[in-house]
Amino acid sequence: MKTIAIIPARGGSKRLPQKNIKLLGGIPLIAHSILYAQANSDVIDDIYVSTDDDEIKKAALQFGAKVVNRPKSLSGDFEPTVSAVKDVLQQLDEVIENVILLQPTNPLRPESLLKKSFQYYQEKKQDSLFTVTKSHQKFGKIANEKFIPFNYEIGQRSQDLDPIFYENGLLYISKSKLIFEDKIISEDAFPFLVDSILANVDIDTQEDFDYAEYLYNKYILI
Repeated sequence: MKTIAIIPARGGSKRLPQKNIKLLGGIPLIAHSILYAQANSDVIDDIYVSTDDDEIKKAALQFGAKVVNRPKSLSGDFEPTVSAVKDVLQQLDEVIENVILLQPTNPLRPESLLKKSFQYYQEKKQDSLFTVTKSHQKFGKIANEKFIPFNYEIGQRSQDLDPIFYENGLLYISKSKLIFEDKIISEDAFPFLVDSILANVDIDTQEDFDYAEYLYNKYILI
């Protein structure tokens, strides 16, 4: 049974038009995830890009990925990612055991991350795994014009906070049977800790893209 990478990349981005083919380091944004998957060919058997956009399809094919045409019904702004991933599996005429989801909006990943996380996923016999990063910020909410701390008490030092973590989006690993249940992360999914500045990149706006360019030039382009 196979392990495949799926990169969901619809067109029609509102806040940053054509972001998935916008050039980062001289190549389309989506190409970074394709090349990352190719660099892990000892884990990944095939790479599929799910898209409804002709330009994204062209870029994906150019960089060696296979393309699955995403129906317009699954390409809306509010359609969950799992719908596109499930659609890819439904279109493939073969048995897939594991799916590695790589979001094109998280183009910069630690080099060894996939191998290390997949090894853990297999050894511990997980049904799903996702990457998380520790936050050192003080969070709260505003209710009735009053700030209510969430993870600290007013006056508490940052270094004394209880640890809190966020889903960074760098990668997800799931059993295909879980995806057919419309889930990418199960209740028992393992949170794989990533301590890297690259985990701060998630591109939705021009400011996000500018930050990704800065990190690419500082840490990747050596």
